[in-house]
Amino acid sequence: MAAKSIINNGGKYAGKYVATRSFNHKAVVASGKDPGGVRQKAIDKGCKSPVVFFIPRKNAIHIY
Repeated sequence: MAAKSIINNGGKYAGKYVATRSFNHKAVVASGKDPGGVRQKAIDKGCKSPVVFFIPRKNAIHIY
């Protein structure tokens, strides 16, 4: 199965939290180091229920 991009310009946001309008939108409306702050920025820009997630740095190991 091929990898699917969930946002536009993902490399630009490596190591940050990003917010999109929904899971169907790829445009980032807010970004930053604090997920709560990113969520609030997105709400301030008119997103009623933004989707916030972390973009890992390239080649970084993540254990969940």
